[in-house]
Amino acid sequence: MPFDNRVTRMLGVEIPIVQAPMGWIARSQLASAVSNAGAMGIIETSSGELDNVKNEIRKMRDLTDKPFGVNIAQAFVRDPAIAEFVIDQGVKFVTTSAGSPTKYTSVLKEGGLTVFHVVPNLAGALKAVDAGVDGLIVEGGEGGGFKSPRPIATMVLLPLIRSKVDVPIIAAGGFIDGPTMAAALAMGAEGVQMGTRMVSAAESPVHQNWKDAIINATEADTVVLGRADKMAMRALRTDRTNALEFDTETPPMAAFGNAMDLYFGGDMEAGIALGGQVVGRIEEVRPVADVIRETADDCVRILEDLAKQYGRTL
Repeated sequence: MPFDNRVTRMLGVEIPIVQAPMGWIARSQLASAVSNAGAMGIIETSSGELDNVKNEIRKMRDLTDKPFGVNIAQAFVRDPAIAEFVIDQGVKFVTTSAGSPTKYTSVLKEGGLTVFHVVPNLAGALKAVDAGVDGLIVEGGEGGGFKSPRPIATMVLLPLIRSKVDVPIIAAGGFIDGPTMAAALAMGAEGVQMGTRMVSAAESPVHQNWKDAIINATEADTVVLGRADKMAMRALRTDRTNALEFDTETPPMAAFGNAMDLYFGGDMEAGIALGGQVVGRIEEVRPVADVIRETADDCVRILEDLAKQYGRTL
């Protein structure tokens, strides 16, 4: 396989692409399509609906025989038994995020799981490695969703962390296709995570209005909210998010609105539609399998072309 590296071997996948664990979105319909395409589908827990999450994991067993994982979003799941819950589901790969890597890493690893922790800066990466994680998801500030209030671009963050740690890295924030995946590998990652691209995919369960908003957006049509709060977020520009852009008094979560009316009802002003700057590069709704296969094929072609153009014969 062209992608034979630590990430593919650890995760048991053909293609080192991980689908981001978006709340209410990263469920069996989307995650199974990702896994069936040879990549790593992830089931979310950030919705806090653990009974529904358990049902979604059960559905995954019927929809795919390929590996899949679960994310533990610590800021949104208050159940102290969440690690045991995930272990009991029988999955082998877990990502942890929105909290300290010291909280669950040891118990998850003792349960036989491979653990990658999401980090937004170098200090977080070093802390996670010290906590014993198997790998990192290094998330740049151009990505959608919940962010550090001091976001750092992937172009800066990824090579910085790569120069300081030796564990495998999955790069997140700005990844959408073969060229961006090739760039991530060139900067030291061994895989990429896609979020916004998956929100707009054919198998994504969100309302078509959200997908259309992504397709019609420019590269400038996202905004970072909550820079004065401990938890910021990058979202699509709407009347709601424009009003919140310079609000230093209202935490974004307090103004998040009605997620169900937005996600599945299609009311783009009912809540905050999370999304990354790659909205400016998404031009159509496409099946997950097509996105993943084209990304993988183009990445390999680009790396081969670069080797031919710039490589030296020893």
